[in-house]
Amino acid sequence: MAVFRDIMPAFDLLQPASATDAQQVLARYGDDAWVMAGGMDSFDWLKDRIKKPRLLVDLSGIDELKGIRPASDGGVEIGAMTTLTEIGSDATIKKNFSLLSDAVEHVASPQIRNQGTLGGNVSQDARCWYYRGGWPCYRAGGNECFADTPVGRNREHAIFGADRCVAVNPSDSAPALIALDAKFVIRNSKGERTVDAEDYFLGPNVDITKLNILQPGDLLTAIRIPATWSGANFYFEKIRDRNVWDFPLMNIASAMKLSGNTIQGIRIAVNAAAPTPLRLKTVEAAVTGKPANEDTGKMAGELAVQGAVPLQFNAYKIPLMRNLVKRAISGTSSQQAQDGLAPRVSHLGTQEATWAS
Repeated sequence: MAVFRDIMPAFDLLQPASATDAQQVLARYGDDAWVMAGGMDSFDWLKDRIKKPRLLVDLSGIDELKGIRPASDGGVEIGAMTTLTEIGSDATIKKNFSLLSDAVEHVASPQIRNQGTLGGNVSQDARCWYYRGGWPCYRAGGNECFADTPVGRNREHAIFGADRCVAVNPSDSAPALIALDAKFVIRNSKGERTVDAEDYFLGPNVDITKLNILQPGDLLTAIRIPATWSGANFYFEKIRDRNVWDFPLMNIASAMKLSGNTIQGIRIAVNAAAPTPLRLKTVEAAVTGKPANEDTGKMAGELAVQGAVPLQFNAYKIPLMRNLVKRAISGTSSQQAQDGLAPRVSHLGTQEATWAS
């Protein structure tokens, strides 16, 4: 059970005016510094007094980390501190990379999107209530996963990739960025480096205490989307318990290039199925060269869920994922998919789910 308190712990606040200033602060304070983007994740931790940083580094005053700029290759570069609202309404992104604008418009509520940033959305921490509530689980430095027990509540948790911790990544923008082959730009005192979107995220088999590769002193400055998938056939769908605010029970994003009705190339990723956003490379290889129809989608869906290991209360995620992949390949509209696709959820959080095929 979460313990809620109304007084945040004391900390020093620094508000650097440039990325260089922020890097210097982060290099100096290391593990003692907490980086805050939009604050949507940070303030939850601080108000519950679960995280007690010595120093809070607020990036909101750094203009160079904001905005959407054209790239030389015809793609775009998005500052990490750009709000989700700005991304969702940007004309260039809507025209060329509507997969991302669709994804960010499914995040939370308009009020949160006005404040939340792209860098914050991809860097937020796990939302498992045992972890967020201060239970001494593996992710918090303890020696037990309270969700993965006979009495644990785990309907939102992983069916792939669990390694002691069964929490999932909660980002809506992450699978879209993976499908678009985005690059994340990271700076520290040693210089700048870029990593593929799918390599930004960490599973518990690598580091059980965090969800991304950022180390003390690192600063995520931008996300670059190349022109490679500009104007492709895009599909995004998010399944959640409520229409606003909620995190995904599962979401899916795909970018597909067609020749007639034949799939020439595709990138497809799901989130909230595993501790990291999951790119479905086996599915991509299997459907390339095949028609984008229901038969191919059905085959892809069956392939996608091979190896899934459900927990006590989340077996519904297997047919859910199977059908999300099927619809992403066959091109069923999100609205058609939503019709008749709601799990029946009890007040205890368990469900009897029947998912549309």
